[in-house]
Amino acid sequence: MHIEFNCVGVVGAGAMGRGIAQIAAQAGSRVLLFDNSPTACEKAIAAVHEQWDKLAAKGRLTPEQVQANKSHLQIAAALDEFKACDLVIEAIVERLDVKQALFKDLESRVDDTVVLVTNTSSLSVTAIAAALRLPGRFAGYHFFNPVPLMKVVEVIAGLKTAPEVCARLSRYAQQMGHQAVTAQDTPGFIVNHAGRGYGTEALRLVSEGVCDFATADRILKDQVGFRLGPFELLDLTALDVSHPVMESIYRQYYDEPRYRPSVITAQRLAGGVLGKKTGDGFYAYDEGRARLAPEPPVPEVESMPPVWVSTRAARRSELLQLLKNLGARIETGASPSAQALTIVAPLGFDVTTVAVVERLDPARTLGIDMLVDDQATKRRVIATNPATRTDMRAAAHALFARDGKPVSVIRDSGGFVTQRVVATIVNIACDICQQGICSPRDLETAVTLGLGYPLGPLAMGDRFGPANVLEVLFNMQTVYGDPRYRPSPWLRRRGAIGLSLMPVAANWAMGNNSKLPSYGSVANIGLAGFTLLVVILLSRSNV
Repeated sequence: MHIEFNCVGVVGAGAMGRGIAQIAAQAGSRVLLFDNSPTACEKAIAAVHEQWDKLAAKGRLTPEQVQANKSHLQIAAALDEFKACDLVIEAIVERLDVKQALFKDLESRVDDTVVLVTNTSSLSVTAIAAALRLPGRFAGYHFFNPVPLMKVVEVIAGLKTAPEVCARLSRYAQQMGHQAVTAQDTPGFIVNHAGRGYGTEALRLVSEGVCDFATADRILKDQVGFRLGPFELLDLTALDVSHPVMESIYRQYYDEPRYRPSVITAQRLAGGVLGKKTGDGFYAYDEGRARLAPEPPVPEVESMPPVWVSTRAARRSELLQLLKNLGARIETGASPSAQALTIVAPLGFDVTTVAVVERLDPARTLGIDMLVDDQATKRRVIATNPATRTDMRAAAHALFARDGKPVSVIRDSGGFVTQRVVATIVNIACDICQQGICSPRDLETAVTLGLGYPLGPLAMGDRFGPANVLEVLFNMQTVYGDPRYRPSPWLRRRGAIGLSLMPVAANWAMGNNSKLPSYGSVANIGLAGFTLLVVILLSRSNV
């Protein structure tokens, strides 16, 4: 098989450089590994050899393959040895001045035909290339840790990168067993950009006192299917890594509200409460295992009140059937009786707003999140408001737990937990597409492989309904008055007319979700206002 790059130089023998060297050698390239510390290179090669020996012991590599791989991987004593290379990959410290100095030095040592790439995760590819005489041969080649297991690599073109360079890098990624996705040179590229919504929105809702860290993790794992909750993930990556990335992308986008970091992580970083590696993070750890507090017990209720469901509730018919299955006494009048437990199911609104708008007694009113089909979710989430009576809270908790499904009770929140986190993820992804940072297909691939989400963010938006996600954002923006929740034009236009978030012609997504009634009120003010503006503009034109 023709190898795109016969000889590859790797600068930096840390975890990233070691992993890149491993997969390049496995692809059949001769790999020269250089580090300012010769000992680091020796340790790195020993670790890679050990990995290959383990794979052979498991029958995943033959002894002949192991021997061939080991023969491909060598130590370079000096950068001058890279004269034999046709690709050089940098994987050193994330400092612009250091990277620029390295590549300027490399350019004086290698032929003009050699492709130079950086594994940067946060710096501008164009800025690094600005120090080069031939920036057309320079690109970003961003791998993820651990490199052999994370099967995606971002190929990033700087402003002056030649198209053929990115094409060659994409082909080589495939030869190394990875999926290449191409991105514009923007802060965070694809994966780190798309990943802004999950942790930052979870931090925001905890900072509002909506729930604790463990409850947020349980809800998002059980309702959406994330393998790790946001706080489990932050503990795994460690705050000395994740918080600077939050701040970097926020600042590089000139304080864009969608990416606003949290004082929670800033304070914990300052205090050295970094996560699993320090034994203390959002969870405490014993020998690497998180200490998990038990879930609150289901309260015992002697006498269950009758239940009345708002006529504007999302998935109202499904909610009524659920209550019937749970054995509730359901009231069917136009308004609840003086004894009734009152249930609302808003999209994006908080329970307080709904109680006021619908003139319900807030002391007896609770909300339930019905964005996710009850048959699909492993957990139900109900929310109180500041006036909810203790007996009504207990009754609702006991009622919705009758069939054994876990129930989380949270404080009032626009969008509960799942709605606001999912909507934020989808909205950021839509804006990535709107900005043309990458193709929708590459976005979905990068996020599922790079972040391990159960679905790509656009597919996630289609699953829950673009119109529903749009409604959640409109209503959350009303509740919080924060431009953080303003919908991307990509989402606003497709959600308003019922199109799939994936650009497939004539794919009408709303028909699949039309059983979810609009909650009305402020959400429709947003949609109606948008429609009215179009009508006014058209009426004033001569077209």
